[in-house]
Amino acid sequence: MRLVPFPARSTPPGDELPVASIETRASWIVASAALVLLCLSFGGPWITAVALKEIAAEFGDARSVPALAGSLAWLGSGLGGIAMGRVADRFGVRWTIMFGGAMIALGLAISTLGAPWLMYVGHGLFMGLLGNAGFNAPLYVYVSRWFDRRRGSALALISSGSYLAGALWPVVFERAIANFGWRQTMIAYGLFALCAIWPIAIVFLKPPPEIPTPAPGEGADGGKPRVLGWSPNAVHAMLATASFMCCVPMAMPQGHLVALCTDLGISATHGAAMLSLLLGAGFVSRQFWGWISDRVGGLLTVLVSSSLQASAMSAYLFTQDEVGLFTVSGAFGVGFSAIIPAYVLSIRALFPVGEANWRVPTLLFMSASGMATGGWLAGALYDYFGFYTPAFAAGVAFNIVNLALVGTLVARQRYHAAATRDV
Repeated sequence: MRLVPFPARSTPPGDELPVASIETRASWIVASAALVLLCLSFGGPWITAVALKEIAAEFGDARSVPALAGSLAWLGSGLGGIAMGRVADRFGVRWTIMFGGAMIALGLAISTLGAPWLMYVGHGLFMGLLGNAGFNAPLYVYVSRWFDRRRGSALALISSGSYLAGALWPVVFERAIANFGWRQTMIAYGLFALCAIWPIAIVFLKPPPEIPTPAPGEGADGGKPRVLGWSPNAVHAMLATASFMCCVPMAMPQGHLVALCTDLGISATHGAAMLSLLLGAGFVSRQFWGWISDRVGGLLTVLVSSSLQASAMSAYLFTQDEVGLFTVSGAFGVGFSAIIPAYVLSIRALFPVGEANWRVPTLLFMSASGMATGGWLAGALYDYFGFYTPAFAAGVAFNIVNLALVGTLVARQRYHAAATRDV
């Protein structure tokens, strides 16, 4: 890949010449291909979200069964991503994508076989641990290596894949489930995804141009490396814990919005449209958040976005009518949309690139664990109380803990930057 220099300019003695950028048109082509791949890979779990009540009806009306299956898909993708990140680093991301696509199709087929444990295996093991794990973390690391100046915007774009899937597929799945059933919908989608994923991976996923360089600044004098003046692993643990806490409430409306609507007398068709609005708003606003994060940094972006998510989550507690739910769902989509790519951007900014292949997947595992916990917890609390208010209240509490952790890191970042300037 040819390095493209920035336009030459007259540079006074002592000033540093501009460095060449690795970003080219090919970088955005790769990012766009990654967006499509993630949109396809994350389509499968939305079938379970849309058909939650139909699936639950086959298992004694226990919504915790399909909710747990969806949670296991998230958990598996996060856990498997730790291993898949290293596999992709050694053998190339193309192979993890092709393998993952085959496992997603197989997992959807297994999930239709009729027993709860088979749905758990199909979603958790095949769709999650072996399937989406080959996409999510490897593609975050891979695409970040094609960018140096607009990395936040690129990460925002590809991280929108799961939400683009949520914006596009629920309406399609709702019609397919109504006409053909959820089992036939799962099988058909698995075959479609497989036939689309393999050609895209073969054609577009080429080796990245980035040459690994050490993180600037700290530890350059031979001393023990520090991040924000603290132990690197302590900062990483705070980021990972914060990502878990914010993803618990993030998962609740996404997994249960259609069911909530039908509980309130709103049709499943309108509920699916509401879910599409939520995720469509997330997709569109995420591009704006990427532009913001390139300018203010990942940590501050997380803090602002998570605050907006907490506000919208609180509004779900007091909203019962259709127009109000559409409004709150759109606001929720705008709020949560920046969070995950901003975390990844923070990791890439704070730690050496050579550590990205395990730090990024570990953080994404914690966020996926939060998504898994949130989806399951909402279903379990509904089964116990018979309505969703306690679940959404618990989500707000998790979000408050997240804000405390991220707020501490932002304060520490500003303090450390001021102390460094004074020196």
